[in-house]
This record gives sequence, C-alpha cells and structure tokens, in this order.
Amino acid sequence: MKTFTLPGSQLLVPNVVLGLMRIAEKTDDEVRELVRTARDAGIDFFDHADVYGGDLHGCERRFAEAMQLTPSQRDEITIQTKAGIVPEGPYFDFSYEHLIESVEGSLKALQTDHIDILLLHRPDALVEPEEVARAFDELESSGKVRSFGVSNHTPHQIDLLRKHVTQPIVANQLQLSITHEPIIAQGVAANMLDEQQSVTRDGGGILDYCRLHDITVQAWSPFQAGFFNGVFLGSPDYPELNAVIDRLAAQYDVPPIAIATAWITRHPAQMQVVLGTTSPERVAGAAQGSEVPLTRAEWYELFRAAGHRVP
Repeated sequence: MKTFTLPGSQLLVPNVVLGLMRIAEKTDDEVRELVRTARDAGIDFFDHADVYGGDLHGCERRFAEAMQLTPSQRDEITIQTKAGIVPEGPYFDFSYEHLIESVEGSLKALQTDHIDILLLHRPDALVEPEEVARAFDELESSGKVRSFGVSNHTPHQIDLLRKHVTQPIVANQLQLSITHEPIIAQGVAANMLDEQQSVTRDGGGILDYCRLHDITVQAWSPFQAGFFNGVFLGSPDYPELNAVIDRLAAQYDVPPIAIATAWITRHPAQMQVVLGTTSPERVAGAAQGSEVPLTRAEWYELFRAAGHRVP
C-alpha cells in the first residue's frame, strides 16, 4: 500500500481509504471483518460522516461499538468525519453552533477524544466563513480536531474559507471515477467548441487548484458510473471499458476492481481513493490497485474506452 504524508498535517496516510457509510445494519463481526481486511491490506484510514446511518451518528456509533478500540489501537488509525448536513431539511449548516454540536456528537459516538480530520460536508450557500473560522479555532485549540478539510467544494468556495480560517485545508473529497471525471476530462478537451467534455462544471479547474494549494483530493464513488446510478465494473453499458479493464487485470494479475482503483492512484495529484463497499473481498481487491503502475498509454486507453475524447 502506497502511503504519503498528508500535506498540511503530520499524518502518514494510505492512498486507499475505507468509507463506512453503509455499516449501520452490519453486525459486530461483519464490521470487524471489514476493518480487519482493510488493515491487512494496509488501509488504516477510515472515513465517516455524522449523517451516515439511519440515525444521526449511526455509522460512527456502529463502528465504535463493534471495534471497542483501546487507546493504543485508536492511535494506530486515522479517523475522518464530516459535518454540515442537516438531514431533516435537508439543508446545510456551517454555523459555529452546528459544527461544534456535530463534532461533540461524533466524538461521543466514536468513543474517542479526538478526530484526526474534519471535513465540511457539501457547501453551505449561507456560509459565514467567520463562523467556520471560530469553530475551527475552538476545535483545534481544545485538541478535539487535528486537521480540517472540505468535501465537494469549488476553488472559490475554498478561497472564501481560506480568507478567514487559519488552519490549512488539507483535503477536498470529490466524486471521481473513470466514467465520472469532469475534474480531469475538462482539462483534456479545454477550449473545444461544441464539445461537452470541455464544459467546466467544477468552478474552474478544482483538481489543478488542489494541486497548487497542497489540498489532497479524496475520490468518492470510485466505481460508480455516474451519480449513484450503478457501477461500471461488469456493466453491459460499458463493454469497451470493461474489455480493457479485464485485459489489464489479467496482465497485472489483479482483480478488475484494482485497475479501476489504479486509474485514480496513478494520477500524479497523489489522490486518495475512498472505498464505499462493505464487501471484504472487494476491499482487498481494490487495495491491490494502490501500487499498480499503469503506463501513460494504459491510463489514456482506459480514459478513451470510458467514452472520453483525447483530441
């Protein structure tokens, strides 16, 4: 498993992360097997959010109840969670009061005294960045949160926060897969009239922005064809792509899911892939993609096979 020091922090992190948004109904044994498989594969970074699970903090609570981590075991892993979504609306709330309340709830649910990384979960149109800065300062000074980031934010939304917060923005979690990659594809076809791929949909080059500002992109839904509309792996809707994936999987002696992972980890932006599966087998298979050395030709072949244009 490839690791790197997360810019803006002292955390040594893997380039594949286990997301735990679907464990609310899993038994203790199932959660432990999933986490054990991840750890055996070199994944010691776990992604949560306060809204994951049927109840608020449901998946965070399920994780802590199942794992019953000792202090030394807790120190061996990185726990990331998110705040800012109010499910009853739904609406978004980046107020000082909501962020503090959410973190307190996450700490209690996770049975820990600190969160390694807190992300702001989807942009709040009513954000008052001074309120965010006040919350970040209090959470950092109290030792309750050690690093801060965002999720699904555009460059200017991040700039607005950075004008006021004193802590580095260490991560931006964005949807990315071979078939859902406007943050990459737009730049390949920039300035091509009438080419849909050239349309900027991310507020102006979010991937390059993150690279310029040492913000690690965390790719969520790395195997989804689009926005929660099914996976592309093995899908009859993507015969050419799957043919290339299968051929490369055989060539590198890894499962197809590893090739889908490697397409993201091969990118020089040094991104993290956030797995959402609850299948230990798929976690182990995807983790193998961490170090698959796709060539430029293979990377672009996958890109073209997914239906994207290389001018």
